Amino acid sequence: MTLTSSPSPSVKGSAGDSPAPRRSNLLSGMGGQNVSLIGALAVVLVLFGVLNDNYLSLSNMQVIAEAATITGLLAIVQTVVIICGGLDISVGSQVGVASVVSAMAFTSAGSNAFLGVAAAVGVGILVGALNGLVIVYGRVNPTIATLAGLAAYKGLAQLLSDGRAQGYVLNNDVFIFLGRGKIAGLPVMVWILIVVAVTVHLLLKYTDIGRNLYAIGGNDTAARLAGININKYLICVYVLIGVVAAIAGILLTARTGSGQPVSGSEGLELKAITAAALGGAALKGGKGGIGGTLLAVALLGCLENGLTVQGINTFWQNVAQGALLVIAVVIQQRRSGERAVGLPH
Repeated sequence: MTLTSSPSPSVKGSAGDSPAPRRSNLLSGMGGQNVSLIGALAVVLVLFGVLNDNYLSLSNMQVIAEAATITGLLAIVQTVVIICGGLDISVGSQVGVASVVSAMAFTSAGSNAFLGVAAAVGVGILVGALNGLVIVYGRVNPTIATLAGLAAYKGLAQLLSDGRAQGYVLNNDVFIFLGRGKIAGLPVMVWILIVVAVTVHLLLKYTDIGRNLYAIGGNDTAARLAGININKYLICVYVLIGVVAAIAGILLTARTGSGQPVSGSEGLELKAITAAALGGAALKGGKGGIGGTLLAVALLGCLENGLTVQGINTFWQNVAQGALLVIAVVIQQRRSGERAVGLPH
């Protein structure tokens, strides 16, 4: 049979011919999406580096990293929920609620930072569980449910704070450490992002939980027939989002020095979804990874900082984010081979 025949000369090849397949395997291992993001990131860095001598400085790179931390945290959990076929548009408002609660609990407890952190995380768990329960047992589409949450949690943050920044936390060593401290030369905020990213990556890639999440997003009917408790997984994913959004809210409080009901958290949902989509998370579920998401977060952070450094109107940043989200979805549609709505093949 041909399957057992000896290898052809073309397979053996010469030593000089072997690097090409290795390079191909390397690129396929990285993923075409990630290679494209690395290329785009390099272009952005070179472009703004040429336009401004200080753009590539170590201090500015640190500013970019710190500014991208909160977006990065939300983009990571947004990737997880997209992988299992959901979406959470309320993450920015969740950050606002957690920020306000952390500062108010800190102040009311006599400058007790640990109580402020615990209160914020507790609120994050409750908000995440509420989203999950509405989606699962109320049978509400995730987009609609979390769109309602976007408005409701934003209103809650404003009601709790009377629409104003609350408390002052930069007289406390814990919040100073979280917002401005460094470990091995890297800001603590960046280390927190790294820990969350590595933990979620390992969870998705090497555990049954991760495999089940991909299965749910890929084909929920098959996943249910395979015995996967989809309801439990979805509720847990939305609780995870609430916890990470609470961590982001705590970091926002530590970074700004007070609880912020809206400022600093508004628009984070768009950034998180854009980063997840750019990073390769298929909006129909079943596909995505943390590496691509982090590359997309870096790209968005560098682009936003570059536009700011060049004195370009900040409104254009929203235009750029919207355009990137559309581009990411168009690329996904093209790669999937699906017919465009209302157009012939």
